[in-house]
Amino acid sequence: MHDLTPRQIVTELDRHIVGQHDAKRAVAIAIRNRWRRQQLDDELRKEVAPKNILMIGPTGVGKTEIARRLATLTGAPFIKVEATKYTEVGYYGRDVESMVRELVENAIGLVRATELERVEPAAKQRVEERLLDLLAPAPQHFDVGVDSPDSPDRYERTREKMRAMLAGGEMEQRKVEIAIEQKAHAMMIPGMGPGSEGMDIDFQGMIEKILPKNVSRREMTVADARRVLFEQECEAMINQEKVNAQAIELAENLGIIFVDEMDKVVASEGGKGADVSRQGVQRDLLPIVEGTNVQTKYGYVRTDHVLFVAAGAFHRNSPSELMPELQGRFPIRVELSDLTKDDFIRILTEPQNSLTRQYAALLETEGVQLDFSDDAIEALATFAYKVNQSTQNIGARRLYTILERMLEDLSFEAPDMKMGRVAINAAYVTERLKEVTESEDLSRFIL
Repeated sequence: MHDLTPRQIVTELDRHIVGQHDAKRAVAIAIRNRWRRQQLDDELRKEVAPKNILMIGPTGVGKTEIARRLATLTGAPFIKVEATKYTEVGYYGRDVESMVRELVENAIGLVRATELERVEPAAKQRVEERLLDLLAPAPQHFDVGVDSPDSPDRYERTREKMRAMLAGGEMEQRKVEIAIEQKAHAMMIPGMGPGSEGMDIDFQGMIEKILPKNVSRREMTVADARRVLFEQECEAMINQEKVNAQAIELAENLGIIFVDEMDKVVASEGGKGADVSRQGVQRDLLPIVEGTNVQTKYGYVRTDHVLFVAAGAFHRNSPSELMPELQGRFPIRVELSDLTKDDFIRILTEPQNSLTRQYAALLETEGVQLDFSDDAIEALATFAYKVNQSTQNIGARRLYTILERMLEDLSFEAPDMKMGRVAINAAYVTERLKEVTESEDLSRFIL
């Protein structure tokens, strides 16, 4: 999927996200530029920096969804983080460098999955040989006599017969005893919890090297043993050092970090209390986006060519209130528009796994068939748009609350209905939502 054209990327995103064409185009061009950079010669490739993107728009219009779908599309190392999770260095909490460490972990997962595919055939072959050794162990000494039960020929015939039975699935419930190596448990050190990542030391790895290996023998079926032995063989065949090196290279050249809630680290007027840390987060984020070396337990990672996509509502402040240096690191600005009633209708019908299809599939498991008419879809969109305008605009997320409220009784009664078809039309929608939506106080608390 690495060599998708911008048009193909937009088409793929269109299958899941309604509208926001400008944002999709900007993201598609940025992803294609990663591929273009890989085609350049080494000298020029070093000079081409990624053009980071800042997506601006209210909540629920598709900013995070674009990022989430992008992750599955590109197959590149990708993480989504919230800017509000981080604090300035010196404060208790996570520092911004931890996002790069997460990116490397993601890259290791991708490289490891590729390596597993590569070694799988050989690993399965090894597992079969080990299972045969357990099911038909070789005698302690061979007898050269022709009819001896311990003759090499007789042993080979028995082993081949066992191999055929193993391949045919006849031995799956036979019990075998295998050795399992148990890893030392990680130690919890006071002051070094998940929030404190200043010292990036692999304590688990250190403990495993210091403590003696604990090997226990367990009896299990051939079916269970095959899974355990497969994991053991894969571990033995995969070169972890090579995986780590490839993962760092992949993260450096193709990594994408999506930073959500960027507007929440803008300090308000006065700059006291938590605002000091917010400004500090911006200062700490600047060198990461600009390009620096970050120490991880797998080695140093350069962030010069990592693509950063930031997003925020910016309804109480504007991007111009970010630090000027940080603004300059996000040259591409894309504004996402508010959702209209027509957008809601499209969201309920067009995407591959739209909300109406999801609810229909869920209730079908109870034997209840939902049938949404066109006027029901329009009524749902009207109610969602109206509530967004009269209370707080939470975008497409309003559809979740509207649909959940409308189908509440049906979801409760479905197991007792056994079989049946329920037609959802405009009258059905209005009957269940009219009272709540007409009262602003009710809709404020319930929807």
